[in-house]
Amino acid sequence: MNETGIQLMLCGGEGCSAAGSEKVKTALSDEIKKHGLENKIEIEMTECNGFCAIGPVMTVQPGGVFYQNIKPEDAAELVEEHFIKGNPVERLLYKEPAPKDEIPKLDDIPFFEPQVFRVMRNKGVIDPEIIDEYIARDGYFGAAKALTEMTSEQIVDEMLESGLRGRGGAGFPTGLKWKFAMGAKSDEKYVLCNADEGDPGAFMDRTVLESDPHAVLEGMIIAAKAINSHKGYIYCRSEYPLAIKRLTIAIEQANEYGLLGKDILGSGFDFDIEIYQGAGAFVCGEETALMRSIEGKRGMPRPRPPFPANQGLWEKPTILNNVETLANVAQIILKGGAWYASIGTNTSKGTKVFALSGDITNIGLVEVPMGTTLRTIVYDIGGGVPNKRKFKAVQLGGPSGGCVPEAYLDTPVDYEEIAKVGAIMGSGGAIVMDDRTCMVDMARYFMDFIQDESCGKCTPCREGTKRILTILENICEGKGKPGDIEELEELTHVVGQSALCGLGQTASNPVLATLRYFRDEYEAHIYRKECPARTCVALLKFEVDPEKCKKCGACFKGCPADAITWKKKEVAFIDQDKCVKCLSCYGNCRFGAIM
Repeated sequence: MNETGIQLMLCGGEGCSAAGSEKVKTALSDEIKKHGLENKIEIEMTECNGFCAIGPVMTVQPGGVFYQNIKPEDAAELVEEHFIKGNPVERLLYKEPAPKDEIPKLDDIPFFEPQVFRVMRNKGVIDPEIIDEYIARDGYFGAAKALTEMTSEQIVDEMLESGLRGRGGAGFPTGLKWKFAMGAKSDEKYVLCNADEGDPGAFMDRTVLESDPHAVLEGMIIAAKAINSHKGYIYCRSEYPLAIKRLTIAIEQANEYGLLGKDILGSGFDFDIEIYQGAGAFVCGEETALMRSIEGKRGMPRPRPPFPANQGLWEKPTILNNVETLANVAQIILKGGAWYASIGTNTSKGTKVFALSGDITNIGLVEVPMGTTLRTIVYDIGGGVPNKRKFKAVQLGGPSGGCVPEAYLDTPVDYEEIAKVGAIMGSGGAIVMDDRTCMVDMARYFMDFIQDESCGKCTPCREGTKRILTILENICEGKGKPGDIEELEELTHVVGQSALCGLGQTASNPVLATLRYFRDEYEAHIYRKECPARTCVALLKFEVDPEKCKKCGACFKGCPADAITWKKKEVAFIDQDKCVKCLSCYGNCRFGAIM
């Protein structure tokens, strides 16, 4: 065993915790004590390393040996074989092929190899509740440089040179937003962090807050110096209790170290940060609604102009950036805007974090350079669609985004290029769908979400989304009629052009995208009363294929409605009048005999 000791970097993120990482830690601790190795082996619970699909995961230092799918009962073998005898436990190593006679490390794993870590540079490396570990990795050096060596103009110029665009969805240039606020005249200004992540399938901001909260605080300090603000708020939804806990700890530690509060680092600059907990309203992700919520009012958007850079929170100049945007700032100031702009495309610089979910092998967080193709993300990093199913589409941008079919998988991740194919970058949610997904039902799901989350302030969004949802529901229930598609196209155009805020203006995107690429599925639902994906239950009719039926009776035994007739050595029969279309027979049949 290495005389300098062994450090076990055990993932304690949400995914690995759900898979039992706390029990693994307890088992490892017990085994370490059993062998009297407490002074030579240290267990450190880190945050998510991104590879959620194979958790709990652990990296052993020195050596960087990467273990996956660890269970409490593996603890004894790990301690005895690896930590004492020096022989890594092969059955727990990552299973992808590695060079012969080499133990696979993180860099050998295809999931990590195409990625570039800037926002997630500290993932799985530091304890997010210990400020010294963040400082040891150049933490707060960017803030120190900004406060003691740079003017506001120099900070803004560096941000402009970096080309960083807002990662919350719209992609507005961060430096330009700061420049407007810097030039605004006021006795008070505010810096806000939007941590109200509400897109289904999105967990990027939550993970950054849980794994590297000081990066966000440092970004806010630099933003405050740039616009001469002395007060900041982090608007975080209350459904993120661990993120709020770690932000609270981080703020306390930063104050204790003189990195927040009065006269930061002796620079004469004062800045305080407060956490404001939101109630989970999706509309409060819109900047003006978020500001109204902090003011104690109902979270509803207001018309623009005036823009927040001139009249924002309490009608004072305000800049609002999301978590991922702010997590980039300190490195830009420390290493320079040119460094940040050295990767990416002409119009989209740096990296982008995506949350991969849905019908994909490697569910988790990924960070890739702008310009990386969707095919690389879905197949090279995500491992493609599992169970030999066929890829159908990937939904980008959440409820406000659009689906990208297989024909456009070679589209590079770039704000403009993604928009050309009918989607948006959004905050970074990427939901992969296989051939079992009904695209009409998918559009209905997102429209149901948007309609439910609409604040109701403006008529186009309040009434328009309701009417669009009704049409989609009728189509999925077999009640679609000729003219529905044309009415959907007209309604989506009207709502998009006349809604007050971004939520309403982009509400129709999932419908528009599915009509653009999967119009045939709408026509099948309306004119033939069929669901090609066999998902819309109202359009399904269950029958037994006598050629495939093995006469086992599994369908009969699982039917809750007594709709199936079966006798030993006879083919089952489904009574259509009694069938409630619960899918139990379809799921119970192992031979594909239920049509």
